[in-house]
Amino acid sequence: MNPLAGFQVDPNDLSFIGQDLERPECIMAERDGTLWSADGRGGVVRIDPDGGQDLILQGAPNISSDFESRLVQAEGSLPNGLAFDADGSILIANWGTERLERMSRHGARTEVLLDQIDGQRIGKANFVTRDRAGRLWLTVTTRMQPWTDHVKTHSRDGYIALIDDKGARIVADGLCGTNELRFDASEEWLYVAETTDRKVTRFLVEGDTLTNRETYGPSCLPGFNDGIAFDVYGNLWTTLIMADQLVAITPEGDLLTILDLGGDPAKVAALDAAWEAGTLTPEIMGAAGGDLCRWIASLTFGGPDLQTVYLGSLQGNRIPYFRSPVAGLPLLGW
Repeated sequence: MNPLAGFQVDPNDLSFIGQDLERPECIMAERDGTLWSADGRGGVVRIDPDGGQDLILQGAPNISSDFESRLVQAEGSLPNGLAFDADGSILIANWGTERLERMSRHGARTEVLLDQIDGQRIGKANFVTRDRAGRLWLTVTTRMQPWTDHVKTHSRDGYIALIDDKGARIVADGLCGTNELRFDASEEWLYVAETTDRKVTRFLVEGDTLTNRETYGPSCLPGFNDGIAFDVYGNLWTTLIMADQLVAITPEGDLLTILDLGGDPAKVAALDAAWEAGTLTPEIMGAAGGDLCRWIASLTFGGPDLQTVYLGSLQGNRIPYFRSPVAGLPLLGW
């Protein structure tokens, strides 16, 4: 029996860690309980197991924090997806600078790994992960500026890039709002959230090429799926940003609701209607979402048994977490 069957989190039972965070979009967890959170001030926040925290900046802080400049125009350094490199340094898919960067754990050094492919800027860098061969896989959501124009038009200008000893190249193109990507346990299949299409797509990994593109699970999810992560049972968890829900796609393709922080149903309905009509605006997006944690965007399994689920967000200032009945699939280096 699926361990998630019948499991649902009461929002009142959520715990929180971190304080005064800004745009904690992606969370990484270490075995000793240390958390690393992307931060919109231009770096990461290290949160110690005892709750102490330290803001580690890449340079001068990004002080612009209003909705238009931070979430629509995406000005300045806005770390989005994070991953650990083989030496423990932090890989950053930077949404604001439109670059793939690597920062030392103490912030003393930041280097640009990638800012162009084929002589063109890479666009809205969203997420990065590393495989067992040491290769880096980067998602780019859109090349449009502002990126919210992409949401309105459903442009299919997102892609996945592979960075290895041969350089950087696009290995999957024509994606709609490319977001987080994860490998299955054997690294046979690569799964990616096509956020603006509201679905998960997967590819068969054959060497350094991606083939057999297909939809995994429902062809249209009940919201904009953003972060994804596997548990050891094979359920693929995904956040529904702006609807502020957490759901899971079972190995059989069924959809289970784990957490609902959706807030005002009328505003979520207006969001959905505008998406279907191609009239979605930043104002409609900004109005949606619950008040407890606005715009949950990612999830990370942590804790010594990988059964603590941490949620990242675009407009929250702390990190909600809860206990899961099933452990997360260990990520590389755990």
